[in-house]
Amino acid sequence: MTNVTEANAPICAHPDNPHYFLFRGRPTILVTSAEHYGAVINKDFDYVKYLDWLKSYGLNYTRIYPGAMVEPKDKYIVGNTVAPRNEALLVPWARSDQPGYALGGNKFDLSRWDSEYFKRYRSFLAEAGKRGIVVEVCFYNAQYEYTWPLSPLFHKNNIQGVGNCHFNDAQTLKHAGLAKAGEEYVRKLVVETAGFDNVILEICDEPLLLGTPADEAGAWIARMVETIRAAEKDLPRPHLIAQQVEGKLGGPCDFSGDPRVGLIVTQYTWDSSGEQLGGMRALEVKYQYDKPIELNETNYYPVWYKGDTVAASRVEAWEFIVGGGAGFNQLNGLYTAALPDGNTPDNIQICTALRNLVTFMGSFDFVKMRQDKQTVTGVPKGAICRCTSEPGRQYAVYLHHSKGERAAVYEVQPGDYRAELQLDLPAGRYRAEWVDPAGGQTVAGETFVHAGGKRAVASPAYKVDIALRVKVR
Repeated sequence: MTNVTEANAPICAHPDNPHYFLFRGRPTILVTSAEHYGAVINKDFDYVKYLDWLKSYGLNYTRIYPGAMVEPKDKYIVGNTVAPRNEALLVPWARSDQPGYALGGNKFDLSRWDSEYFKRYRSFLAEAGKRGIVVEVCFYNAQYEYTWPLSPLFHKNNIQGVGNCHFNDAQTLKHAGLAKAGEEYVRKLVVETAGFDNVILEICDEPLLLGTPADEAGAWIARMVETIRAAEKDLPRPHLIAQQVEGKLGGPCDFSGDPRVGLIVTQYTWDSSGEQLGGMRALEVKYQYDKPIELNETNYYPVWYKGDTVAASRVEAWEFIVGGGAGFNQLNGLYTAALPDGNTPDNIQICTALRNLVTFMGSFDFVKMRQDKQTVTGVPKGAICRCTSEPGRQYAVYLHHSKGERAAVYEVQPGDYRAELQLDLPAGRYRAEWVDPAGGQTVAGETFVHAGGKRAVASPAYKVDIALRVKVR
């Protein structure tokens, strides 16, 4: 096992501002539009083409499910990458000589690892690392009634007979043999990441979604956290551990205050299914924990969006990151085994807007900036506005017109808009520039000397959204 040294220490919270990341010596925000987590388990998926596409747009983040959950072919969307055909399925466990796997072929032997899988796993991490792309390895997702019978951990799919239980019990400590097999799976994947600086380790996506009791899921998650810590105990700088907040805030599946868990994970814009903490709400209720906050799954593009789907994708990314988020991942069904780079007119627009977001935030010394709820006043009726700033020095502002606040996804409301914002600024000389998020261009600007207090700034015309950059001169 290769030790992680300071020279190649893994991505971590930035020591000067833990709302952002430190990666390869640089302050970092993670932004992407990514495939549905099947890049490694689906041998039909050309991940080099996919990673090249992300890099070409300056995107630096992706996420994988490494094998505990498999979805039925074409579930949700044709070409769903985490639902490979059986001949293309590759998971950590080796096949046995006994027939009977649910999707065809032989059952799995949970006592043996598949060397072909781990070769592909390490290759994927390495190719991502060459391109400066961080990989979030999400060991588990909530098992559904239709996914649990496909999992190698389901009792009919492995020769050990492990996993003879209801899907709601699969990710608890109620079944010792299953829990042990799960710990070994996590430990092996963690050991294989040693030496990779571009990895975040995430325990479980949506642990309560389908009825698993919160206290049972929470105890199981805590066990997996300890499994990771034990596997990395000899490393001077272990990998970041992430866990989604689900259920009651402060409850058994809220690890925001746990010092072992370094990344607060959220999904969707505001809320979904009454259980999941949305990214925008997390900016309101979790920012005080001084940890990076990540919105690591949106609605599934394009099937769960309404109206102008491209604009809806853009506004959720821009609002979250300009509002103080550290990582954003759009779940994008345009990436398939047949089209691994997702090269469609829609995706070009989506990824261009994300590149513009990366450029916009990169125009600031953002590690000195924090969430700001005081500077911007006088927001137009119906507009949603976010701001981060280094008071008196630099301000990033974003506003958009959408409905769906407090829901899982936005639906943009195009119109003929002009905004006049009131900014409460210290005395100084400032440059204000309005930026088009879709195109990336600076569309208007002014330099002004301000005596301190409220100052009105008027935008040019826009249709859905607009960003404002203000810096002291």
